[in-house]
Amino acid sequence: MGVCDAFAQYAPAGKPDAMNAPHPPKVAGIDSTVPAPAHTVGPVAADSSGAPPGPQHAPSAVLQDRLAGWVSDLTTLHELTERLNRTSTLDEAMRELLRAGAALVGARRGLVVLEPADGLGPDTTVGLGLARSDLGHIETVPRSSLSYGRILDGLPGAEDGIAEPDLFAEKGLDPRHREVAARLGYAASYALPLAAESAQRLGAAVWLYDEPAEPGERQRHLVGLYARYAAEHLARLVELHRTRTAMATMSEELLPSRLPRVPGVQLAARHRTSPRGGGDWYDALPLPDAALGLAVGSVTGSGPSAVAAMGRLRASLRAYAVMEGEDPVAVLSDLELLLRLTEPARSATSLFGYCEPALRKITLAGAGHSPPLLIGERRTEFVETSVSAPLGMLACWEAPSVEIHAEPGETVLLYTDGLLHRTGDPTDRAFARLHAAAAGVPRPLRRDPDPVVDHILRTMLPEEADETDGTDPGEDVVLLAARFE
Repeated sequence: MGVCDAFAQYAPAGKPDAMNAPHPPKVAGIDSTVPAPAHTVGPVAADSSGAPPGPQHAPSAVLQDRLAGWVSDLTTLHELTERLNRTSTLDEAMRELLRAGAALVGARRGLVVLEPADGLGPDTTVGLGLARSDLGHIETVPRSSLSYGRILDGLPGAEDGIAEPDLFAEKGLDPRHREVAARLGYAASYALPLAAESAQRLGAAVWLYDEPAEPGERQRHLVGLYARYAAEHLARLVELHRTRTAMATMSEELLPSRLPRVPGVQLAARHRTSPRGGGDWYDALPLPDAALGLAVGSVTGSGPSAVAAMGRLRASLRAYAVMEGEDPVAVLSDLELLLRLTEPARSATSLFGYCEPALRKITLAGAGHSPPLLIGERRTEFVETSVSAPLGMLACWEAPSVEIHAEPGETVLLYTDGLLHRTGDPTDRAFARLHAAAAGVPRPLRRDPDPVVDHILRTMLPEEADETDGTDPGEDVVLLAARFE
């Protein structure tokens, strides 16, 4: 429901005399029985004869004052909803809801508890002016004694909000609630349910007052309008969050649950899934004769179809690697033929390496993929691979393989293009950043491939160091590192 439309529920409180009553100008979306705004009109002075002003003046001034109040409220709600619309994650939206609601009801602190009634999650709590430990204290209070707890439990009488103007004056206040309120320094609260028309109850918002207080009629009306709009926005973000979580889970389930242990080499992998679901993958497969198959790749597109294609392609590559892994060119040739016959509208890039840990050697073939990076004490360099087209782009794919000979303690890094693209830099600059990040790995960290890949990720994508920030990075990122002992 739009902010302006929300005022359409009001009708004039009375019918003024058609001849004498002033007619205020009409403003779209405003009806004139909104509870009187906080604006007041000073008394009108008597005329020179001492007689009170005519009746046509005072009503006009009052109506004009009310009209100014309605316009002011509309402007405020419009600004607040515009700020809410700019939020793109649940965390941002809940924090914006708390800030706006606090301003509307005159409170300083509060919290939003997201707990969808369908039980599918996500369940989370966000506070305003409350530390994590403060939220923990509040959660120790019996749920039935908290106003937002009664809302979440669907108890009668909570549909329009619950005001507790003086907690310490309530005789039936739970002792634990009294103790927590005194400890945190709040004396009153006002709670509202968050329920969207398109969904069941999503949660509840509660604002806390430092002194006994409660919002007035007009404040309740405005925050109620805002909360209903915010609930619709939150419902959309909840569905988006669930979809992204499902996509990430599906992508992770199609990738190795753990890396194999092979004498002579240490492995580490990182996979950052795009919220839209991408088709990047990696694999590490033990092969006969103490060998190891290493692969990274990416299919075109995004979403469920790309994730499914990635799963099929990775499974096929594993089968080809077992049969003819010592010949990486043959492995990718078979994969290209399969892709062209079964999914002619899709292309893919890939690197496959036949690793012999005892010899510290990798025989590598690539199809349109970025070159590996060799990281050591005395050198950090990209491995020169033959120029080749992605799989599915030519009638018959074949490109010569190359051999990588590593020194003890050196790490070979395979990665997908998402690592470069997420930087937002041109390709040559992104490659330079990757080289600098690898060369800058501190010496103590180079004894283990896990801190090596973590350092490169933090250096290349510092703004994404926290994967919980909810940002949409756009592409998958895969890193697979093999350190030779």
